[in-house]
Amino acid sequence: MSGDWVPGIAGNFPLHQAVVEAMPKGAIVLSAETYGTSSWSQTAKVLATLPDGSPKTYFLKCSSGPSARTMTEGEYHSALAIREVVSDFVPKPAAWGEYHDGQTSVYFYLADFHDMDLRAPPDPKRFTAKVAELHSKSKSPTGMFGFYTPTVLGIFERTVKWETSWAQCFTNQLQDVIRYDNETNGYWPEFDAACKQLIEAVIPRLLGALQSEGRSIEPVLIHGSLWEQNMGVDMETGDTVVFDAGCTYAHNEMEFGTWRGSWAYHFKKPVYMRFYHNHIKPSAPKHEWDDRNRLYSLHPNLNDSAGHPGSISRSIAYNDMLFLCEKYAPLESLEKYNPENDIRATGAYSQDTTHTSRNHIRALGLK
Repeated sequence: MSGDWVPGIAGNFPLHQAVVEAMPKGAIVLSAETYGTSSWSQTAKVLATLPDGSPKTYFLKCSSGPSARTMTEGEYHSALAIREVVSDFVPKPAAWGEYHDGQTSVYFYLADFHDMDLRAPPDPKRFTAKVAELHSKSKSPTGMFGFYTPTVLGIFERTVKWETSWAQCFTNQLQDVIRYDNETNGYWPEFDAACKQLIEAVIPRLLGALQSEGRSIEPVLIHGSLWEQNMGVDMETGDTVVFDAGCTYAHNEMEFGTWRGSWAYHFKKPVYMRFYHNHIKPSAPKHEWDDRNRLYSLHPNLNDSAGHPGSISRSIAYNDMLFLCEKYAPLESLEKYNPENDIRATGAYSQDTTHTSRNHIRALGLK
């Protein structure tokens, strides 16, 4: 297989010929260097010269394993979909493809490279305006909720079956991460009972209200994993650029479930949501916005739990389920909600988790 690797280039990252073939014909690769960190992939910065002699820098991500193809193809199509609506909000995707490293299939994603500061907070006004533009200008190609190709969050595949009912679409996705979490962390009878009541009674009531009694919502394109480690400030433009998208056409408010997580350190500040609501108001019933946000936070919390055995995210999600069940579909057999385990009530999420456990919180980050 040695002939499949590009010889004579500088750097410490072996580059397969398939990656070069995905570039414009006649491009010459000068170097490939390990760049950035990722829990699920190997990443590199690739310098090349295009056929017209101009320099070009690419970002390369290589992944293997059961979900690697879906992860790679899904990110490529997600980036394309975002750029169709807001062209400067995500690095331009160049290609995705496959090569073999011995007996292993490796899937790669190639995109334009952006020099970014990953620690700087997004400007609340400018950033939320971009998010609102993505949500307000995007249109589902079918008029339904879902996506046209599978996408992955962390390492877990999202169900993207087209649905006219948002309650059903979200149920599909939540059942995914509940299953993944149980596979990782084991069966928990009390948790299972809360999940059952949530799916059978709470979601039809809380999300069903969005599409009943004359109310309606439009499916919009969401990034799908919009949190601090999936964005950076472009050092050339000063704008915030997002990456690692796992898109779906959804209720716009689902985008902000990640902002409720224990990992949130910029988006915990109300200023972000207030600026967003200057563009797009909460859906009716407006007074149930925070309860919907709590419901939507279950998805990233359980995704984090499934990706990291023993994470506190599972107990946070369970307690939030109990809160919602008590409020919308009480059941005496369930345990009681405990405010001391609620990060919104205790403020625990405000602790500095920005970089102290970077690999842990990568469950929703670079895949």
